[in-house]
Amino acid sequence: MAIKVLEKKKDKLRVEVDGETHTLLNLLREKAWKAGARQSAYIVKHPYLSQPEIIVRAKNPGRVLNDAAQLIIDDTKDFGKEFRRALKR
Repeated sequence: MAIKVLEKKKDKLRVEVDGETHTLLNLLREKAWKAGARQSAYIVKHPYLSQPEIIVRAKNPGRVLNDAAQLIIDDTKDFGKEFRRALKR
């Protein structure tokens, strides 16, 4: 995965995420809303010719996107704990 900042403004961040699909970008978009984004969306201009981009508008969009990633990590850890617990039953 390679990340490239395409646009960085005070209240807007547009980032290209090379090598990822709808799965991660949709999850980031959802978690960005929970992290305080005013607007969060992703686009894939062409499935074979372009890389997906996520766009976040917030008071501090960089922090919101970072917090969104942390929420994903936390959810994944929680799932792992619950899964291990379920396997022991």
